[in-house]
Amino acid sequence: MTASATEPDTPEPGPRTDSAAEPPPGPVPAPPERPTATPQERRRLAEEAKTEKYVWWSLAYFFFGIHIVAFVMIYAVTHAR
Repeated sequence: MTASATEPDTPEPGPRTDSAAEPPPGPVPAPPERPTATPQERRRLAEEAKTEKYVWWSLAYFFFGIHIVAFVMIYAVTHAR
């Protein structure tokens, strides 16, 4: 045993040597251009957004209905004889 009980087992912090954290030398490539959407693609995206809105409204009505049923059941149970 060459290390004493008071010395830490981890090495001392020093400068980072891994090359994954450093950016590569030279110019940074530009981000790729966004492709322009065709009219069919824009129409499909608009229809998808409209459909998604209807799905959220349907879900909201469903949860509202569940709460109405729950309140009616609570009322019925508390007023039953």
